[in-house]
Amino acid sequence: MPGENLTRDEARERAALLSVDGYEVALDLRSALGEQNGEPRTFRSVTTIRFRCNEPGASSFADLIAPGVTSVTLNGKDLDPGEVFDGSRIALEDLAAENELTVDARCAYSRTGEGMHRFVDPEDGEVYLYTQYEPADARRVFANFEQPDLKAPYRFEVRAPEGWTVWGNGAGELTDGVWRFAETKPISTYITCVVAGPYHYVTDRYERTFADGTKLEIPLGALCRKGLAPYFDADDVFLVTKQGLDFFHDHFDYPYPFGKYDQAFVPEYNLGAMENPGLVTFREEYIFRGKVTQASYEARANVILHEMAHMWFGDLVTMVWWDDLWLKESFADFMGTFANVGATRFKDAWITFANRRKAWAYRADQLPSTHPITADIRDLQDAKLNFDGITYAKGASVLKQLVAYVGQDAFLEGTRRYFKRNAYGNTRLGDLLSVLGETSGRDMSAWARSWLQTAGVNSLTPQVLLDTEGGRIAELAVVQDAPESHPELRPHRVAVGLYRRTPEGTLERYARVETDVDGPRTVVAELAGAEAPALVLVNDDDLTYCKIRFDETSLTTLRAHLGELTDPLARALCWSALWNLTRDGLLPARDFVDLVLRFAGRESDIGVLQMLHAWAGSALTHYAAPAWRAAGERLLAEGALRELRAAEPGSEHQLAWARSFASAASGEADLAVLEGLLDGTGPVAGLDVDQELRWAFLEPLAAHGAADESVLAAELARDDTASGKRHQVRCLAARPSAAVKAQAWAQVVESDALSNALVEATIAGFDQPSQRELTAPYAESYFAVIERVWRERSIQIGMDVVRGLFPSFQDRPETLEAADHWLASHADAAPALRRLVLEARDDLARSLRAQECDSAAAGA
Repeated sequence: MPGENLTRDEARERAALLSVDGYEVALDLRSALGEQNGEPRTFRSVTTIRFRCNEPGASSFADLIAPGVTSVTLNGKDLDPGEVFDGSRIALEDLAAENELTVDARCAYSRTGEGMHRFVDPEDGEVYLYTQYEPADARRVFANFEQPDLKAPYRFEVRAPEGWTVWGNGAGELTDGVWRFAETKPISTYITCVVAGPYHYVTDRYERTFADGTKLEIPLGALCRKGLAPYFDADDVFLVTKQGLDFFHDHFDYPYPFGKYDQAFVPEYNLGAMENPGLVTFREEYIFRGKVTQASYEARANVILHEMAHMWFGDLVTMVWWDDLWLKESFADFMGTFANVGATRFKDAWITFANRRKAWAYRADQLPSTHPITADIRDLQDAKLNFDGITYAKGASVLKQLVAYVGQDAFLEGTRRYFKRNAYGNTRLGDLLSVLGETSGRDMSAWARSWLQTAGVNSLTPQVLLDTEGGRIAELAVVQDAPESHPELRPHRVAVGLYRRTPEGTLERYARVETDVDGPRTVVAELAGAEAPALVLVNDDDLTYCKIRFDETSLTTLRAHLGELTDPLARALCWSALWNLTRDGLLPARDFVDLVLRFAGRESDIGVLQMLHAWAGSALTHYAAPAWRAAGERLLAEGALRELRAAEPGSEHQLAWARSFASAASGEADLAVLEGLLDGTGPVAGLDVDQELRWAFLEPLAAHGAADESVLAAELARDDTASGKRHQVRCLAARPSAAVKAQAWAQVVESDALSNALVEATIAGFDQPSQRELTAPYAESYFAVIERVWRERSIQIGMDVVRGLFPSFQDRPETLEAADHWLASHADAAPALRRLVLEARDDLARSLRAQECDSAAAGA
């Protein structure tokens, strides 16, 4: 990634100097088809930028990453590309007050999901293109000023192979062999978009009449590869889309401003989705080839609504620089769930948020790289890494807390004023705080200092004192703690719930008080005199962002009666709290696994159940004492198989337990069950072993040497698709052979021939928890190669390799020492690279601490 970075200071200087009036971009993508002569495949990109300079005579630069530049013309003067273009920047000298820059370049097609990605479908040989830019890869497709605060309108025209369709941000029309697109509103470079190819395309329409009688009509479209068309449930995508548009129009009071609304599901996509106005892109895995649970449909709806919220938060109003990335991502993450609950069939989406999204935030907020929600983003590499659990899930959690703090009406009125005042402009934190202060009547500065400008997560623990008879509460207090590294104590608006066991044996809430927790100890006076509780839940209803802790009585109750909690959100919060205790080395991993084995079978919420399966696997893999792992594996596999056979035939719970069993299977008997499910000799009534489930069963068989290359080749012949190829590559890399591991390592580390999707699949197969001895030699190799990989590969592939190949399964002190040695001896390595290693090192140290806790429990 040499020379491709852009610093905040450079961006500020350029923004102070330049204003952009418009872009005209012409792309010739006909080179996407046809044979290559060994040279990298490129396309022609001709860009004209009209811009002003408020200091005539000054110098600046445009951004472009391209294999070659044919010509550069500035204000009618031809410049020598060899002199002004260095591979990532075009030097612009002696600027006039009004300027016109034209750049004719040869840009490269991408295989990493960055820039103009080119994908060849192995099923039918068709070629598909799409662009992905955030934070700064538009410069791989056309010359520009690549920073979010230099907004401008765009006109695109595209030549494409005959028979193709091309989509852009605006409506397009094919005339004389050229697709011409309507000029966009002023938007940032990173949300421009082009999608091209023989995609399957479905259309619909959204209409709404506003109170003043005006009518809004939005053409809707949804597209995917032809090979996925039989599985594409576009009707459900359109249903959620229309529900979301209704919801946001009701609450935002600002009509959708970008004309049409297309949604493209594209192959080999690095992200979940991207909010390009008028042309949102999604990973095609949101089109389900096999049976999935309602949790998957809920997750897709959440992403659709998250991206839709960005049309206002991010596209209409955009942050000045990536420091305030949260201004769009935290809001979209919050609004995705807010709209899911308020507009769609997924009324329990806040349970998923509490259980899944906040787990991501809690992990990120305890890493050494944690940062305030309003982060210090020095450059583009920093920006790339800050699309994390802090910016998304913690930010959304804090907004949920803000709604409880100022009230929903004041919060939404603040957003409405924010849109109207800043439409098509750029904002900072203070712009949002000012409107929220107006609408709520509160001073937002103290709240912002505590919640947005400091890092770390607080723990809230109930402290219960009973009267002398022991039947009533004498005093209930909430104790707030903070880690030494981030000692900030924050104001929390919380609900404290008291629970007791009923004569019917259930665990139900009988008292609830909302209160403000502030400082190290807060007495909840309203609960004095209440009946002594079996369980105290200090963040009931999940109003704030904190780690929930329990007093001894509550923990004892949960150990015995967790499955009897009748409220699904309270149950999810307790599971989340127990998982945090496990990660923090305060609850032995074997105890958490035992809780899952005893109570997960009663879990009604399918999303929570699937999260418990993942957590139990992680507890066993990372946090259990090595001496207990084999026993734990047997217990998990036996428990999952028992629940699989007991589940209602054909139910989503049955499917979830089938996948859980596959992930836990290791012994000969387990593998024989999987083989029987695959060949039909040992079916489970009601379980449809579709193609996706077949691959899920084949991976553990491959990892344990029970499915060889010929078996996997036969399965690929049965599923000769892009999805099938990814599955096969992962299974091939999972085989327990030194030669296999050497080949997989070389394909990822020593070569750039694989696409981003196949790099991801190879890494996923390479590192198996059952193959610690086999992959042990690669721990030393990892630290020897990562700096070179980071230097030579794109940032996305660099992140995949550095994160994915860290020797996390070599969980012993020597690996920790190797990581420490690398960090100490590479103080001048790229900060983003050091951050990735530091995070992985911290995860490993946490694993070792938790293993000590689990070992101590074994000896107790």
